[in-house]
Amino acid sequence: MSADAPIYLDNHATTRLDPLVLEAMLPWLTDHYGNAGSGTHSLGLEARSAVDAARQQVAAAIGATPREVVFTSGATESVNLALAGAASRRPGGRIVVVTTEHAAVLDTAAHLEQQGYSVTRLPVISNNRERPGFLDPKQLAAVVDDQTAVVSVMLANNEIGVIQPISDLAAIVHDRGGLLHVDCAQAVGNIPVDVDCLGADLASFSAHKCHGPKGVGALYVRRRERLVRLDPQVFGGGQERGLRSGTLNVPGIVGMGRACELAVAGLPRLPAVVAAARDRLWQQLAASIPALKLNGPPLRVGVRLPNNLNVEFPGVDGGTLLAELSRAGVAASAGSACSSEQPRPSHVLLALGLSDEEARRSLRFGLSRLTTAAEIDRAAAAVFAAWRRLSGS
Repeated sequence: MSADAPIYLDNHATTRLDPLVLEAMLPWLTDHYGNAGSGTHSLGLEARSAVDAARQQVAAAIGATPREVVFTSGATESVNLALAGAASRRPGGRIVVVTTEHAAVLDTAAHLEQQGYSVTRLPVISNNRERPGFLDPKQLAAVVDDQTAVVSVMLANNEIGVIQPISDLAAIVHDRGGLLHVDCAQAVGNIPVDVDCLGADLASFSAHKCHGPKGVGALYVRRRERLVRLDPQVFGGGQERGLRSGTLNVPGIVGMGRACELAVAGLPRLPAVVAAARDRLWQQLAASIPALKLNGPPLRVGVRLPNNLNVEFPGVDGGTLLAELSRAGVAASAGSACSSEQPRPSHVLLALGLSDEEARRSLRFGLSRLTTAAEIDRAAAAVFAAWRRLSGS
C-alpha cells in the first residue's frame, strides 16, 4: 500500500471485505443464481446447499447448532426480531436495556414502550470510577423479576470497547425466568464468542463487522435446553423456519459464512496483534498531546476490545478535528455510524458521565487485522499535527 493511501481507522462502522470472502461469493453472484427456496431444480438445490454450508460455518464460529442460526439483513434486523419477537410472547412484560446499547436496541425498546411495554434503562459505571462502562450486576438483579420478558446487553461496545461479564448477567436473568439477548456485532473475530458460555438465549450478528459483506446478518435463537420461541416480525414466504420471511440472500450468506470461518481461524493470535497496534497509537498520541484522556475501560485483554480506542482531545472540537483528519487521509469517527446523522454528542459517552463538551471533543479509532504499524505511525503523526493546528499549541 502506498504512503498516500487512506488510513482506515473506522472499523467499528464497517470493515473491508476480505478478498477470500469475495472469492467465495462471486460464483453465487454470477453462474449459480438459483433461489434457495426453489427445490424442484438443480440451481435451487445447490443454492440451498450453499446456505446450509454457511449456516454450519456461522454456527461453528459462535458455538451454536446450525438450526439455531436465522439469517437476516444485518444486526439491526436481528435485534428487532429478538426484542420484538420475544416481547410479543409476553404482552405487557418488562424489557431491560443498558443506556450504552446500540441505537438498534434503544430505539426498538422505545417503540415497544409506546406499545405498552415497561422499559427499564440501566446506567453504567461512570468514567471517573473503576470499571467504567460496565453494568453493575447488582443493578440488574434489582430490576429483573418474573414479569421481565427480555434483557438486552451488548457483549462488546461499539464506541468504548467495554466487554461486559455476560455470563454473570445471564445467571441473574435466568434465575428470574427472563430471556437474555446479547448484541455480538462487534465481537466476532475480535474476541472469542461462545453462546453457551455466555448464557445467551438470543444473540445478534452482522457480517460486515468481521470483513464480510454488508446487508446480511444472523440471529442466534436457542433451541436447546431453554427453548426460545419468538413471534416473527416479517411475513411472507415463511423462510428461516417462519421466523424471517423473504428470499434468502445467497451470495451474502455465503460471504458471512466464510467471513466467520476466517475470523475464528485468526483467534487467538490476531487480537493480540491488533491490541499491540492500538496500544502503539495510544502511546504515541498520549506522549505528544498533553491532557489526552481515555474514554472507557483500561486497555486490557478481556476488559476492552483489542481494536478499540476512544479518546478526548483537549481544546478542540471533535468534528473539526475529524474534518482535518479526513483531509489528511485518516478515517476515524465520533461514534456510531448509525447515529452519525444526529447532531447530538455520543449517547454512550454521555452515559459514561462526560459533559456535552467533553463528548464533542472525543473521537473513536477502530483498528482491524489489516491495520499495519506503518499506518499507525502515519495516523498518529497526522492526528498530532491536526490537533496542534486547531489548538494553537
